[in-house]
Formats: sequence, C-alpha cells, structure tokens
Amino acid sequence: MSTLLVTADGRLRFGGLDFRCALGRGGCRPEADKREGDGATPLGLYPLRQVLYRPDRFAAPPQTRLPLAPLTPADGWCDDPAEAAYNRPVTLPHAGSHERLWRDDGLYDVILVPGHNDDPPIPGLGSAIFVHVAKPDYAPTEGCVALALPDLLLLLQAVSPRSLLEIRAA
Repeated sequence: MSTLLVTADGRLRFGGLDFRCALGRGGCRPEADKREGDGATPLGLYPLRQVLYRPDRFAAPPQTRLPLAPLTPADGWCDDPAEAAYNRPVTLPHAGSHERLWRDDGLYDVILVPGHNDDPPIPGLGSAIFVHVAKPDYAPTEGCVALALPDLLLLLQAVSPRSLLEIRAA
C-alpha cells in the first residue's frame, strides 16, 4: 500500500514526488479535535474515495486509477451538522449550509476526496476536507490540502485505489 504523506510544514510526498502544499488556516489538529468551521487540517490516515473535476476546464478528464466523476453546476457538499446529508455530496439548490463545488476561482477544478469523517459522518467533526487546487500564493485553506494544479494532476496519475492519505504533525 502506498501513502501520500502530508506534513504540517506544507509538504506532500508520494514515492519520488515532493510538492509544496497549502494547509488549513487553523493549523493541523488531531482528527478527534477537528470541529466544523475551525479551519484546521485533520491529522490522520484516510483512504482515497474519488476524484471530481470540471469537464469544461479540461480537454480530457484527469488521468487517474481512482473513481472519477465530472462536476456540474448543481453539485455541492453539505457542511451543515444539522442536516442528514452532512459531509455528503448534495444537489443544489440545497436548503442547508453547503460548499458549492462548481467555483469560478478554479480551486475546485480538480478535487481528490479523502475518506475523512465519512464512514459514517459524525455531525460537527468536519466536512468537505479535500485535496484541491492551491491559490497562486498558497494561501491557507479552510482545512483542506491544496496543491498547484500541475502537481495535483501528476499526483492523480501516480496514486491507486489502495493509496492512503496521511496527514502528520511532523
């Protein structure tokens, strides 16, 4: 089994790959201490669930061995702990609080979805933790891991359904 290692100093390593990454504005916290809206990246070990992408931004789908699905403007992700759909994909419009996955800024052009708080989701322990495209200045995220688009696309080619994401403090 191969592991993508993310460290709190803003590095992601996998095999011979070594990339700069952005992490949460709230730093990194143990998974048990993660709370909705705290901006923290959860420490822990997570399976890789799927890849989502904006088909209008790519000539061909990203190359990966992971399950791959195109996004539509109606795609969202519920981040409302009071909703039954908490930390699950939703179709917009959606009454509860949610992330819009079809964004103009390009940050969600490609999303790697790790299995954080999803089996089953526990309300309030964090939602919508993704590996996605970083801002040009690698500004902190809301708790996600973010990579430059070329790095993310290269990583997706290298991982397999058996790969894991490990986020470590050091």
